[in-house]
Amino acid sequence: MFFDEKWLDIIARGSILTALALVWIVLMIRIVGLRSLSKMTNFDFVMTVALGSLLAGASQVTKWGDFAQIGVGIVALFAMQVAAALLRRSSDKVEAAIQNTPVYLMRDGVIDEDALSKTRVARSDLIAKLREANVLHFDEVRAVVLEATGDVSVLHGDSLDERLTQDVEKA
Repeated sequence: MFFDEKWLDIIARGSILTALALVWIVLMIRIVGLRSLSKMTNFDFVMTVALGSLLAGASQVTKWGDFAQIGVGIVALFAMQVAAALLRRSSDKVEAAIQNTPVYLMRDGVIDEDALSKTRVARSDLIAKLREANVLHFDEVRAVVLEATGDVSVLHGDSLDERLTQDVEKA
């Protein structure tokens, strides 16, 4: 692609093509916006993983046509993410089809064992998240929510504004 010498060409391809693909992704992020790398929905998470995979693929191609196809794939991912975001805003049915619903794992100091079972979250993982959130006593915990993205939110303190959990369901 770049040099006749095998090892020099491998080094050049790995370096130059990775840099070009990375610049292309950054350009797309600048056009579409930072929201494209957020992990607000499960769709966003898949998008981030897919971009990483395409970037890795771009660094390994041996033909310019293959590199161009990866560049088009990157544009297509961003376009699909924008389309999904617009559809989610305009339709509750699309929102329900694309997005998971957050679930309570714990409420007012009590662990919901059924929720742990249904969501396949180990009790030890829940306890670890409580420690990460600097919870000192179970009775401080107002809610622990398994978010739609797979993140765990720990809400603790004296009281809880119910607006923060209006979309959370019990398992």
